Amino acid sequence: MKPRLFSTLRCLQHDNPLGLPRTGAPPQFPRMQRGLPQKRPIRDVKKIIAVSSAKGGVGKSTIAVNLALSLARAGHRTGILDTDIFGPSIPTLLNLSGEPRLTPDNQLLPLSNYGLASMSIGYLTPPSSPLAWRGLMVTKALHQLLHSVSWPALDVLVLDLPPGTGDVQLTITQQIPLDGAIVVSTPQDLALRDAARGIELFRKTDVEILGLVCNMSGFRCAGCGGMHEIFGPLGKIRETCEREGIRVLGEVPLDARICEDADRGRPTVVAEPEGERAAVFRGIAGEVAGLIGLGEKG
Repeated sequence: MKPRLFSTLRCLQHDNPLGLPRTGAPPQFPRMQRGLPQKRPIRDVKKIIAVSSAKGGVGKSTIAVNLALSLARAGHRTGILDTDIFGPSIPTLLNLSGEPRLTPDNQLLPLSNYGLASMSIGYLTPPSSPLAWRGLMVTKALHQLLHSVSWPALDVLVLDLPPGTGDVQLTITQQIPLDGAIVVSTPQDLALRDAARGIELFRKTDVEILGLVCNMSGFRCAGCGGMHEIFGPLGKIRETCEREGIRVLGEVPLDARICEDADRGRPTVVAEPEGERAAVFRGIAGEVAGLIGLGEKG
């Protein structure tokens, strides 16, 4: 006998209790009729972008924080919100700790470093304590992070999303208006398959996909000077983007110094602002700023 879950899913696929036509565009209902919450903007924030990967371990948080820092250093008032409830990385990446203070109306005040305002569940819980929460608690905590933070006036807020396409991603796409999403992937087949799932989720929730960032694109050997494609040929990234109809925003090399900088809380854009690795992040930030209409700063 098949497991009950699979049987239920099969019934749902074939059931048509309302007698709706099976061809053509689905009927459109107002958001409240569909049981979806009304989207609420985040106070004092002009633009919001999400950085997603669907696959864990591809360097999404490192990309997100260097993107946010690059935008800030370009003159845009920028913040970053860590929405990874179970594995927050922003406190480590920004070398920040301690519980945020509260405003008189019980709003959380962001912690800042390197000119970047930030908020994370990691500031509110001990680093060594796992959060053994079920979905309802995660959604409630996320709602507070989205709507109970007193941000300074921001031109752009970068959301660092957790891996996957579950509760957190759906809550964000349903509750706040996103100005675009960035997908991060390595050239590895496994990562690209998950990236395609993430792309499809954003499309189903009507979120514009700004493009894909290829991380760990290649390793330059100090001995021979050649570029080695450790995780697979870059052609796979370009083929995926062409098939999905999205742009490649940039290619970040596999470099031990990027990892070392992140681990010690001084991201590449801060550790070597004039270096060639930082230039890659600046280029990505410049293209993203143009796509969401931030404009140039003097």
